[in-house]
Amino acid sequence: MLLSFTGLAQQAITGKVTSSEDGQGIPGVSVMIKGTNKGTTTDANGSYKINSSSAKDVLSFSAIGYTTSEVAVGSKNTINVVLNVENQALSEVVVVGYGTQKKSQLTGAISQVSAKQISEMPITNLGQALQGRTAGVDVSQSGSKPGQTAKILIRGRRSFNAGNDPLYVVDGIPLSAGYEDFNPNDVQSMEVLKDATATAIYGARGANGVVLITTKRGAVKGKTTVTYDMYVGQSQVLNKLRLFNGTEFAEYVREAYRSTGIYRNAAGAIVPTGQSDPVADGKVAVLGGDPNVVEGLAQGRSTDYQDLILKNGFQQNHSIGIQGGNDRTQFYISAGYFLDKGVSEGLDYSRYSLRANIDHEINKWLKVGISSYMMFSDRNGENLNPYSFTINQNPLGAPYKADGSINFTPTNDALLTNPLAEIVPGAQVDNTKKYRIFNSIYTEVKLMEGLKYRVNFGPDFTLSRWGRFIGAQTNARKGGDAQASTQTNFGFNWTLENIINYSKTIQKHNFNVTLLHSIQRDRYENYASNVQGVPAETQQFYNLGNASSVLGVGSNLTEWTINSLMARINYDYNDKFLVTLTMRRDGSSRFGVNSKYGNFPGVAVGYNISNEPFLKSVQWLDLLKVRAGWGSVGNQGVSPYQTQGLLNRTAYAWDNTSAFGYRPNTIGNPDLRWESSATKNVGIDFSFLKGRVQGSLELYQTNTTDLLLSDQLPGSIGFSAVTKNVGETRNRGVELGVSTINVDTKGGFRWTTDFQFTKNSEAIVSLYNGAKDDVGNRWFIGQPLNSFFDYKKVGIWQVSEAEQAKKFYPGDNANALGAGVGQIKVQDTNGDGVINANDRVLLGSDVPDFSAGLTNRFTYKNFDLSFFLFGRFGQMIVSGFHQDNNALAGRYQQIKVDYWTPNNPNAEFPRPFSNQEFPQFRQTLIYFDGSFIKLRNINFGYSFNSTVAKKLGMESLRIFSSIQQPFIWSSFISKYNGVDPETSGTAVNNGITPSTKVFTVGINAKF
Repeated sequence: MLLSFTGLAQQAITGKVTSSEDGQGIPGVSVMIKGTNKGTTTDANGSYKINSSSAKDVLSFSAIGYTTSEVAVGSKNTINVVLNVENQALSEVVVVGYGTQKKSQLTGAISQVSAKQISEMPITNLGQALQGRTAGVDVSQSGSKPGQTAKILIRGRRSFNAGNDPLYVVDGIPLSAGYEDFNPNDVQSMEVLKDATATAIYGARGANGVVLITTKRGAVKGKTTVTYDMYVGQSQVLNKLRLFNGTEFAEYVREAYRSTGIYRNAAGAIVPTGQSDPVADGKVAVLGGDPNVVEGLAQGRSTDYQDLILKNGFQQNHSIGIQGGNDRTQFYISAGYFLDKGVSEGLDYSRYSLRANIDHEINKWLKVGISSYMMFSDRNGENLNPYSFTINQNPLGAPYKADGSINFTPTNDALLTNPLAEIVPGAQVDNTKKYRIFNSIYTEVKLMEGLKYRVNFGPDFTLSRWGRFIGAQTNARKGGDAQASTQTNFGFNWTLENIINYSKTIQKHNFNVTLLHSIQRDRYENYASNVQGVPAETQQFYNLGNASSVLGVGSNLTEWTINSLMARINYDYNDKFLVTLTMRRDGSSRFGVNSKYGNFPGVAVGYNISNEPFLKSVQWLDLLKVRAGWGSVGNQGVSPYQTQGLLNRTAYAWDNTSAFGYRPNTIGNPDLRWESSATKNVGIDFSFLKGRVQGSLELYQTNTTDLLLSDQLPGSIGFSAVTKNVGETRNRGVELGVSTINVDTKGGFRWTTDFQFTKNSEAIVSLYNGAKDDVGNRWFIGQPLNSFFDYKKVGIWQVSEAEQAKKFYPGDNANALGAGVGQIKVQDTNGDGVINANDRVLLGSDVPDFSAGLTNRFTYKNFDLSFFLFGRFGQMIVSGFHQDNNALAGRYQQIKVDYWTPNNPNAEFPRPFSNQEFPQFRQTLIYFDGSFIKLRNINFGYSFNSTVAKKLGMESLRIFSSIQQPFIWSSFISKYNGVDPETSGTAVNNGITPSTKVFTVGINAKF
């Protein structure tokens, strides 16, 4: 009878769900009875049917891209619903740390990169996905060595010694090791917290910004889906250094000896510029004094060792993801494999990964979950670069013997061994194997309506082994005993967090309170050994006990802990007035006993002007919000134990026996405390024309005080310096991000654009001696943290200026054309007729005037095309190539430069001169404009229609082809024969692995 009564109580509700935009039925709409697990979805026409057991039931209609609608059942048997298209700018959910918020409710400066943007170009690590796509974030990478990570700066540098790297948080757990181990295909979104009001919840570690990485989770509804994403590709050197060919090299050598009066013919006369003479060649050891070179001259040989070392590289990436679930359990499981073979032998990187993300609702009040990630990587050549040996090689030498074997010494120069010997298998080995297990485990308890308690536990295990072997037939050993070394590192970091979250709505007042207690502990062990005299080179570094001598053995243990409390209140009134209040208190074991704890507050307000009644009728305005905030965050980036007085081992003579003892090495400072960064931020968020134009504008200033600097001490007390909290820096900037829908036709053509602009200015406000420059460290008040302070080149001394040049080159009597003629002319800044340290000037900085990124996407029916441009402008770089490979002394090969001769007086570089190893004032030749524009990626794809995909057994299928970094526009390349000017430091280092362009093809399949 009860079953019969229940059946009679059921009320069948039918209807259709249509779109407000075109009136068409919407398939896949979730239709749920509110407050229950009962529901259904609409069919292909938008129709549905559901049984209701009470007239008090409320049906909830929701679909991606549409606003949710709720309708009371009452006595109705038919309920038709029209869903409004949702504006993504207003409703998109953003991770803000210990929670999420809609974009329309944000009060801090936060940028987001989605999974779609990450997948738009093949990337090797997550850092590359941020470059040019987030305003205020500067991402740079030097060269293309496999396994190399990009350097990330958020709103510039603040600190000299405490580090400027942001904090990385994966699935709620702060990382102590790097982000490069994670598979980009697993990532759902990346949020960058930039201002102190957003980063204050991470307190002592938020001074340099925070990058939140959220991985993919399972699906609440629907069948299990399997995705397979892959690409394979070939990498090629984008550009190599332009060096002298054999003929040009010989003439350059002749000019170097001609300028010092050595290049003379049989009659004893100097052979004029542009002419050669066999007798004169014989007087030059680099030419006629070397039979190998004489043979090369006779044969017209021109060996370019770059071509012999460099080759085409190879990349491939495979990722399988399984996603599914139901109302109670959701899962995401993935496996990935990535391989990058470099453009030089011995350089490669491979990564194998497994991930399992599981969320399970045990009952209505208890939920548990785990994110587990396992990774193994194998990297070769991290500390190797055979390319660096190719640049100074004499092009007239023979790289191979007559029998085809490698000629270890192509010339008589004992310092120049054949670069090909470096890539003989087993000659140079540099191998790192790394294992990592990262977990994020949680339990969430619903204590009452709106009140939740959550505990997070994040253990992170890292084990790595580095092995190094240097064989006898290498440039480093030059036939001597082989060397080998190993280093093993073990890290265990764990985080335990207790979080209480309470949400309450009282009429139009919405409150959200988050309370946190967190503790993070890190333990890092290191073991190393170094030997010489490996008896059999095939043993490499695997049997150090057989070596004839031990060069060194060492081990180390480092531990630190951080203990934290945090409270955050989010309040909004009718989604119009927004307030965020944050306070975090952190204690770190790294700091002195008197100052282990610091307090870090933050406050932000927002005003959704577009929600005012007088603007509701403005159809073209979707969102207009102003924000303002202030916050203070810390930087704990000092080494553990740095606050303590440390000892150093020393040797003593105990009678006639040697013994070891210990002496004070550093002065402890129990008052050493956090660097503190206070940020003021003003922002405007906007969206017009139903999301066709949307973006944000940010203005900010950050003042960092209590810098961790070494204060100088008189050497008479036995110590030269002590670390103290002194000094201040400042960052000011403007950021603009705009996304537009330029064209969107009913015929299927759509064109969208994303534009990002960043301008950041660094300045030193004060140092340990107040507002006074520290010239020795090149720190100047009002200038960036790294400035180039040196002599300024103003030309080359000409023949007509011989007498004037003698004043600056008084001892240069060996120059046949007069002292200093053909050499570098530098600016006499103070006009005293003497060139000395007082004539140095500020030349520039490595901080760009601005940087920008531009992404255009085009779709037409099943075709899609996108390209991404990125540029950095106004920064100065130091060229290690021009510093070490521009000697102009006539011994080594070098960059092809336009050098001065009597026949070429308008040249920019000085005359070759064999009596000096490097030109005087050569440092003036190493500073260049580092501005560049890169076409970072072109991606073209085609998505098969569902009918074809189903015939192939798939739900969807897309094939694509991409070209990464096909072009770079830069005067450093076109004018000065340089390489890629992008660098993660201040210099384009000598011998860096050349940048590459990568051609790939791939598929995105869903089953």
